[in-house]
Amino acid sequence: MTQSVVVQVGQCGNQVGCRFWDLALREHSHVNKKGIYDEALSSFFRNVDSRRSVGGSCDITGGRIQSLKARAVLVDMEEGVVNEILQGPLRELFDSTQLITDVSGSGNNWAVGHWTYGSAYREQIVDQLRRAAEHCDCLQCFFLIHSMGGGTGSGLGTCVLKLLEEEFPEVCRIVTSVYPSAEDDVVTSPYNSVLAMRELTEHADCVLPVENQSLVDIVNKIKHMSHSGKPGSVIKKDSAIISGQGGVSGAEKPFDAMNNIVANLLLNITSSARFEGSLNMDLNEIAMNLVPFPRLHYLVPSLTPLYTLADVNIPTRRLDQMFTDAFSKDHQLIRADPKHSLYLACALMVRGNVQVSDLRRNIERLKPMLPFVSWNQEGWKTGLCSVPPVGHSHSLLALANNTCVKPTFMELRDRFTKLYRKKAHMHHYLHVDGMEQGCFMEALSSLSSLIEEYSQLDATKDRLMPDAARLNIAT
Repeated sequence: MTQSVVVQVGQCGNQVGCRFWDLALREHSHVNKKGIYDEALSSFFRNVDSRRSVGGSCDITGGRIQSLKARAVLVDMEEGVVNEILQGPLRELFDSTQLITDVSGSGNNWAVGHWTYGSAYREQIVDQLRRAAEHCDCLQCFFLIHSMGGGTGSGLGTCVLKLLEEEFPEVCRIVTSVYPSAEDDVVTSPYNSVLAMRELTEHADCVLPVENQSLVDIVNKIKHMSHSGKPGSVIKKDSAIISGQGGVSGAEKPFDAMNNIVANLLLNITSSARFEGSLNMDLNEIAMNLVPFPRLHYLVPSLTPLYTLADVNIPTRRLDQMFTDAFSKDHQLIRADPKHSLYLACALMVRGNVQVSDLRRNIERLKPMLPFVSWNQEGWKTGLCSVPPVGHSHSLLALANNTCVKPTFMELRDRFTKLYRKKAHMHHYLHVDGMEQGCFMEALSSLSSLIEEYSQLDATKDRLMPDAARLNIAT
């Protein structure tokens, strides 16, 4: 069994990470009734006995669970969110050697996060990453969680990404990036996002883009459904947007419902690494099969079921609907419609009691509606994990390498250009050691080049030739 390490950077990264660890523990406790430290738990958790070691904790393999520690590194240049985690129900999952914090924050400035804090904390971050890696028997993947709009998540987050590539070049780097909405209250978020995009394009193996606005729309739709008064329209506990503290309103913080959706994305993508299945998908296979060109590694995620109501148990007749939903724009975690764009490749990661024949039947059913590039018409990767999410009978995560990400990137470039034309707020960046005006132009050029690569692929869509008619054999 392989292990993975989660690196959560900035306020958003740590809040999403907190939800991931909470939900992951719930999943494992639902399956692991006897409290045994098994291979499934070892993929993301260490089993520690602090009494057996003088200088710290001692890892235990096998046997009963003593004290679980998350395979994680938590980084934030403000103490607030990390302190909340350390005072909350998950405090025992982390120890001080896994935390890197400061007090002043990055002031929504990518340059401060990337250059100032990146330089100041480089050795400490590398040390924590190496320590986390040394606890793994077979390190397979780093999961980086961060946001694009602020200073620490975008700036220091992408600095950590480069450090991961330098220190562990052979280990897969999968990044979950939360993109700001157009109405974002951080005026410098277009600068931060475009500067971060360059680093993601150059140094990540896969990026799972998630848009704040899509999360807002999904949560609002669920709330509307729950208040519609229709029979059964009650959000089920343990559903995709519910945390351990109860319902969406209740004692939850404002962003918990949104963060839970992203956490569920991570639960599903890691399910094959954590549990057994008839068709398990290795995490390394995601990049290998879905990324035909190194820069075009932005995989659009969609989750189903998202709108989990009281009638959560999906009868078999609704299994096909789940596959259909995964390709509808309402279930994408960015505002995009992949069916009207071009697929380079697509992965389907299914959980629950689903047969390989169900997978094949639905792929054959959907293929005529989904335009794939001519040279990869069979570009499907499938995974079957036998353990469903808590409270569900099935779930499906689709990861599409699709040109539908282009409008999101074009909108981001437009917002960047509006600020950059006026040189607005640029002085805040240029006074930071290491930051030069050329960094802005290089980032903009990198993004424009990425958009052009997607445009060139899109241009081939209209030239896709239908399959030649098959000859009829006379009988």
